[in-house]
Amino acid sequence: MRRATRAGSESGRIGAVSAAIEAGPLLAAVLAVFVLIAATVVWRGGLGSGRAVLVAAVRAVVQLAAVSLVITAILRSGWWTAGFVLFMFAVASFTAYRRVEAPGGWPWFAAAIAAGVLPVLALVLATGVVPGKPIVVVPIAGIVIGGAMTATAQAGRRALDELKTRHGEYEAALALGFMPRAAALEICRPSAGHALIPGLDQTRTVGLVTLPGAYVGMLLGGASPVQAGVAQLLVLIGLLAAQSIAVLATVEFVAFGRISW
Repeated sequence: MRRATRAGSESGRIGAVSAAIEAGPLLAAVLAVFVLIAATVVWRGGLGSGRAVLVAAVRAVVQLAAVSLVITAILRSGWWTAGFVLFMFAVASFTAYRRVEAPGGWPWFAAAIAAGVLPVLALVLATGVVPGKPIVVVPIAGIVIGGAMTATAQAGRRALDELKTRHGEYEAALALGFMPRAAALEICRPSAGHALIPGLDQTRTVGLVTLPGAYVGMLLGGASPVQAGVAQLLVLIGLLAAQSIAVLATVEFVAFGRISW
């Protein structure tokens, strides 16, 4: 029995190693082709700046290389892990703020992201559903923070654009006796709610159309399909909760005028 168990674990490790994507010249060439395709399509198709695609790709390479070099040291310490999670949160808040370009709004974007992220992370860690090990906390926190950042930025842009475009309706609502917050919510809330559509679509179609990153990553790491499915389910539904709260907080900050429009 022990030999069979040992043989099974050995075969699992061999399968995990063989399933890993190898870094090398061939991978670099494939990635370069992808970047050139994306940049050319964006540029020639009039979809935006091809340079933005190139810059994003180069930044991804540099940043992931840097993280790969320091992540081992970070994961050895709970304090370093907490500091790294806070760093991710700060970058996410600044990125959402830059994407929306709302004057003086950075603390409010940080508050909106924190409103979504903190309850989710606190619940999964306090209940022990997610072990409090750095190797587990960092990727889960990164996924939730990244999802809340995207939803917050989209909600902020949609809300502000809607209020600017339909400013006359906002003024009319005020003339009818609406308070500023209520008038702003009537205009911007439905549009800002569209920021939840990507997350909802991903959750609805998981396993049918897409196999998300957490699932694939765990399979490549040697986990069973059931284990990978459970982890992905936790990530997707936790992400929906975080994004919902973050979007609601963003809309409220816009309606109260904390995020300027």
